[in-house]
Amino acid sequence: MGGAHSREDLELIDSDEEEQQSEGEENFQDAEEKIQRSAERGPRTPASVDDVEAKLKALKLKYASTSQNPNLKNAVKLYVHVGGNTPKAKWVTSEKLTSYSFCKTCRMEVDDDEEDVEEEDEDEEREDSWWILRVGSKIRVKVSAEMQMKTFGRERRVDFVARGVWALKFFTVEDYRVFVAKYTDCMFENTYGYEATEQNRVKVYGKDFIGWAKPEAADDSVWEDAEESLLRSPGSATPVRANQDLREEFEEAAHGGIQSLALGALDNSFLVGDSGIQVVKNYSHGIQGKGVYVNFDDGSYRGGSNLARSTPRKALLMKAETNMLLMSPMNEGKPHTTGLHQFDIETGKVVTEWKFEKDGTDITMKDIANDSKGAQLDPSGSTFLGLDDNRLCRWDMRDRKGMVQDLASANTPILNWNQGHQFSRGTNFQCFASTGDGSIVVGSLDGKIRLYSINSMRQAKTAFPGLGSPITHVDVTYDGKWILGTTDTYLILICTMFTDKDGKTKTGFAGRMGNRISAPRLLKLNPLDSHLAGTNNKFRNAQFSWVTENGKQERHLVATVGKFSVIWNFQQVKDGSHECYLNQEGLKSCYCYKIVLKDDSIVDSRFMHDKFAVTDSPEAPLVIATPLKVSSFSISSRR
Repeated sequence: MGGAHSREDLELIDSDEEEQQSEGEENFQDAEEKIQRSAERGPRTPASVDDVEAKLKALKLKYASTSQNPNLKNAVKLYVHVGGNTPKAKWVTSEKLTSYSFCKTCRMEVDDDEEDVEEEDEDEEREDSWWILRVGSKIRVKVSAEMQMKTFGRERRVDFVARGVWALKFFTVEDYRVFVAKYTDCMFENTYGYEATEQNRVKVYGKDFIGWAKPEAADDSVWEDAEESLLRSPGSATPVRANQDLREEFEEAAHGGIQSLALGALDNSFLVGDSGIQVVKNYSHGIQGKGVYVNFDDGSYRGGSNLARSTPRKALLMKAETNMLLMSPMNEGKPHTTGLHQFDIETGKVVTEWKFEKDGTDITMKDIANDSKGAQLDPSGSTFLGLDDNRLCRWDMRDRKGMVQDLASANTPILNWNQGHQFSRGTNFQCFASTGDGSIVVGSLDGKIRLYSINSMRQAKTAFPGLGSPITHVDVTYDGKWILGTTDTYLILICTMFTDKDGKTKTGFAGRMGNRISAPRLLKLNPLDSHLAGTNNKFRNAQFSWVTENGKQERHLVATVGKFSVIWNFQQVKDGSHECYLNQEGLKSCYCYKIVLKDDSIVDSRFMHDKFAVTDSPEAPLVIATPLKVSSFSISSRR
């Protein structure tokens, strides 16, 4: 376990001491120092970049006039990060002077021959080609979110991932700005298939969301108002301090094969595995086992449940956490299913297998959710939400007359389609979540995020445009003011608040937001951490800390990436003056986070209910589950 901060942000500094080290170890000599030495044999160059610039201006030298190669276009210095996550990790110079280019191709195989460059020039005329970035002979990478490009305006530098972690240092501010602008245009075209023109940006985002394409022109006043209201909120009386750290409280072995984590707000939580459910006890410092394990194949269900022959991927607590709904996909790799099992926790038995049906026809669902944030605590709750590719609905376990169905006399009880809409096509819903009052947020394959009020599932009150990446998971705060979407390579935080024509503050669930919409903020791993997480590891299941009361404010965000559990301070992310956002280009991206590293891939990371936060901690414990272990961490002040 450990909390990790950004490591790749080490300055690319050159020193004369490093020049005296053994041959073969590249120094960190700054580009300006190199230019000056090639231009004249003057006094020793100062170590500070600012001093170097002042010196060069006094000598009336131009950064771009590299005497070594006056014809070199798009000249840069290339660094590579070595040492990974070890104490010896550092940046070393890969190319003291090289150049970059953006070109179109329809091939991604690496080939550094000159003939390949000529063929790429021909590929620019093809409609199925895309933009790539070439740097000298060492880098050839498709311009995409997978590059995890991070900009450093003050240092005239960009870092990115391309089979390793690299940094480009530019000789002038203008060179840096030209690169970032071209990269942004290439990213837009690769993502949406349109040339990066003003007209096409309006076409993609819509006129009301043009601030998403031009963040500098967006109205950020709602973020500022949110910061002020947060400070006034009684639920935020415990400040989140910079010197807080994560401390491991419990770790214990599970009964193997954990597939999902069902946290309770009452006495118990549950680890759903391949063959059964392990019951654990909730404490103020985390969860611990009670020694109770219920097998799915104990023959307790009279109808011959097939739950033992499937693997539940989704668990939903209901009826004051005395019952659990379990979904098992029909086919490996796809979440769709035609029904679910209802598990009685108190008796340890599957009491029925429910079937999804509408108008006499079997239908599928890919996800289920509680009616609202606190619905699992309602002892009389009998309804829950369902989602499929083109369906959004509410299911009722009572019959159409509102009576509890007689499960003893039914072969396969049919869930009652209580409310909802079946869209003709094109929505490609992926995930959803509910607010404290039952409003619904839905994420889609095209990256769109739709907000539905408590009164209608037919038409979204607000639809936020996508940024090009599918939304794989979505969460929302209890008050509905903030939405957190998960994509493979970044998280997107959206503020839903706006002021209507009467001057009233509302959320996008209650009314149409019009054109006074703030730009979202992105939460990312820095390029080094993204690379260390592994090429196939993606963001999963980002969510807010858990509150179920009005006036309480979520304080943290957590997501899983491979063996990493990544935690952000919510208040810090919303602070527009935070150092992360200084000198950034494009949408504001927050890189200030803590990492908990586990020995195995993490199944899920979630904060316990707010009621388990102790007086000396600003947050409830964080629970992290791997297939074989479950750990609990508390957030506490360092001593």
